[in-house]
Amino acid sequence: MSDKTITVTQVKSGIGAKPKARGTLRALGLGRIGQTNTLPDRPEIRGMIQRVPHLVEVTEGAD
Repeated sequence: MSDKTITVTQVKSGIGAKPKARGTLRALGLGRIGQTNTLPDRPEIRGMIQRVPHLVEVTEGAD
């Protein structure tokens, strides 16, 4: 199994976003603008990021 990781950074507020988008931000471990979380590069995580691409910035990195 691959041990790749992705770094997700919140770049926009979730205040005006729909409730599902806000919940997805929380599930990604984000809550404030500028907050960053490193997550495994898995299909489940990629799907969560696809729900909120306008609120986050993704950086790919291999560990």
